[in-house]
Formats: sequence, structure tokens, C-alpha cells
Amino acid sequence: MKETLIEEFVSKDSMQALDDLLAASEDGAVVRASVVLAGAFGAEAAFGAIADASADGEKKLISSFHNNLMLLIQKTWVEKSDEDLKAQVLYHLEEFTKQLESKAYAKAYPQFFSIVDDVVYLMFGMQTKTKEFGEYALRIDPEFGIFWWYMKSLPRDAAWSEGKTRISILLGMYFLANY
Repeated sequence: MKETLIEEFVSKDSMQALDDLLAASEDGAVVRASVVLAGAFGAEAAFGAIADASADGEKKLISSFHNNLMLLIQKTWVEKSDEDLKAQVLYHLEEFTKQLESKAYAKAYPQFFSIVDDVVYLMFGMQTKTKEFGEYALRIDPEFGIFWWYMKSLPRDAAWSEGKTRISILLGMYFLANY
């Protein structure tokens, strides 16, 4: 995605917050950056409560994410050839939810990408496999495009602390839970 295009939709503060989140090694800095970045999703205050590990916001988010994604997957019409993928995503969603409930964030991290990639594919089809998809997403649905920018900015093979991994997953989940 062209950097100049994303700048039309995301504030410089949010862009800097993403850079800060990716570079941070201390969990407090990760939380601070994630709350600013949540502002790009229109959720700065709400995500702050979820990011607080001592509150129960995470539990509610996991439930909301699970229910909303389940509904989205079930209601998405797919070609006959994608029925197996749809069933597979539903299974992975159940496994992912169990991992989050048991606080196994590092184990859940790669599965989160798999679920997101598959759900987005089910929604948009082969277009998701093109390098222009990010631009397309921004133009047809800027909120979804910002989410996709965030997801594509995360490293797939990060070896982060549990706290940083937790926040990175929860921020992506927040958008999908409310989409």
C-alpha cells in the first residue's frame, strides 16, 4: 500500500503509534502506543479499558469477537469450492478462542493471521491475493482499509513478549468485533 495513500486516512499520530508499537520492548510503551493507534479505529478510550490487563474488558472482547466473527463467517455467501475453507475457519476460530481464554497469546498469534486472512478472503475473494488489495480496501471502506493496513504492518513471525503479543492481537480483534 502506498504510504501517501494511507496518510490520507490515518493521522500522523496513529502512524507514529504503529511504529512505536512495533519497536517497543516494554509492555507499558506497547499499551500506550496501542491506545493511540486504536484512535484510528475510533476506539481510543474503549481500547484503553481492554488493554488494561487488570480489567475484564479482554474477556468481553473475546466473546464479542467470537460471536461477531462466527456470524460474519456463517452469513458470508461463498462458492461451493470455498465451503471447506469456511468450515476450517470456524474450527480455527474455536481453537483461537480457547488459546486466548487460556492466555496463550504467542501460540494464538500465528493463528490470528490465518483466521483474518481466511475471513477476508471469504468476504472479498481472490482480490485479497493482489498487492492492490490494501488500496482497494481503503477506497471502498476506509475503516476496513485502516484495519488491513494495521494487519499488514504486523510481522507474521514476531517473537514478542506475551504482553506485546496480547495487545497486538486484541487491537486487531477489536476492529473485527465491531465491524
